Amino acid sequence: MKDFVAIGLGPFNLGLAALTDPIEDLDGVFLEARPHFDWHPGMLLDDATLQVPFMADLVTMADPTSRFTFLNHLKEIGRLYPFYIRESFYPLRREFSDYCRWAAERLDSVRFDSPAARVEHDGTAYAVTTAGGEVHRGRRLVLGTGTQPYVPEVARGVLGRGAESSCGGFETGAEHLPHPSRVTCHSADYLRHRAELQQLESITVVGSGQSAAEVYADLLSDIDQHGYTLNWVTRSPRFFPMEYTKLTLEMTSPEYTAYFQELSAETRDTLLRDQRSLYKGISGDVINQIYDELYRREVQGDTRTTLVTNTAVTGADLTPDGVRLDLHHVEQDEHFSLDTQGLVFATGYRREVPAFLSPIRDRIRWDDHRRFLADAHYAIDHNGSEIFAQNAEEHTHGFVAPDLGMGAHRNSVIIAAMLGREVYPVEKRIAFQDFGVPDHLRTQPGGSGR
Repeated sequence: MKDFVAIGLGPFNLGLAALTDPIEDLDGVFLEARPHFDWHPGMLLDDATLQVPFMADLVTMADPTSRFTFLNHLKEIGRLYPFYIRESFYPLRREFSDYCRWAAERLDSVRFDSPAARVEHDGTAYAVTTAGGEVHRGRRLVLGTGTQPYVPEVARGVLGRGAESSCGGFETGAEHLPHPSRVTCHSADYLRHRAELQQLESITVVGSGQSAAEVYADLLSDIDQHGYTLNWVTRSPRFFPMEYTKLTLEMTSPEYTAYFQELSAETRDTLLRDQRSLYKGISGDVINQIYDELYRREVQGDTRTTLVTNTAVTGADLTPDGVRLDLHHVEQDEHFSLDTQGLVFATGYRREVPAFLSPIRDRIRWDDHRRFLADAHYAIDHNGSEIFAQNAEEHTHGFVAPDLGMGAHRNSVIIAAMLGREVYPVEKRIAFQDFGVPDHLRTQPGGSGR
């Protein structure tokens, strides 16, 4: 029996595998459904970079001496000096994916081709049965199953070129026969469909975040070669940049996470809506790149592209020549439509509770919205010591949940909770600012508070 069984192998559980590898008294196994490590393969564009520095790798912020650091990976493959000369803290997204695969291949605890089918508790341990019939038993569980591509309900009926297309995992329906002048997909599947999209006469990107911007920029760069018309539609009131100033970055800190946890659930949900520009915006560099490209093209002549903000998709229907989007301009309260042959939904991801957890649902703590209720140590079970969640606690711990830079810290906390001691020092305070009322400014009993 293992000390823990981890399900899913994204960067966070992979980081946990790397950090637990040298710990002799903590034995775990990591189950991954895919045949190898694969991180957002549909968006590994040639020039796309991470939005966080290289120190936000699997282990550095917990253990910079680990053999699994990004810098050690570069040293082993002979690219450390070129990375140094490049003088950029931000790795290419493709090389970060390669780095993660490099680490996964060096970990004996990882099991690929092992999709979890059922999780039960047999009175002593959690038993995870894979689709292949293997059973892995562990005293604890760590859930790192990630998120699924999301498309608004009103538009799901137009996904895919036909029944042969997975298009981000959504069923397209047998009635949607392949059509040579229609290609629709989620941005998670963009690269697989890019060549088909570029054969069409018109392409529309729907979405407001980094993925939408990167897809639009990629298609814009090839617009002359292929001759299509390109549209970008977003519900947001503007193409807003991700805020990346240093005092704002202090909010990706242990103390802000602790502060956020102490707020009421209603206040937390309100804050997350207000903080979208902190983690769901577009890199300022990408926005400027798009603007400069549009300006250059205007100088040379008209470019067949349209950008529309404040516009929500209210419906979508298949037509003989493609897709017709029903749109609503929110501020002007005006309805209109757009016909397009190609359609890319860069509309984000949603978290779903895996069906294989059904047998142990009563062992998990839930909030009023049926979301995992994680404690300070990321445990979601009633005992607070058996089931841990990775990147499923945004509503309890704040917008830093999906941030790569906080992954090593969260894993340090989880490891300490499992062992009852800190193997990797867990920082409690790193920010200059106070997020709540400073202790020395609080009103003293019997005092005036001045």
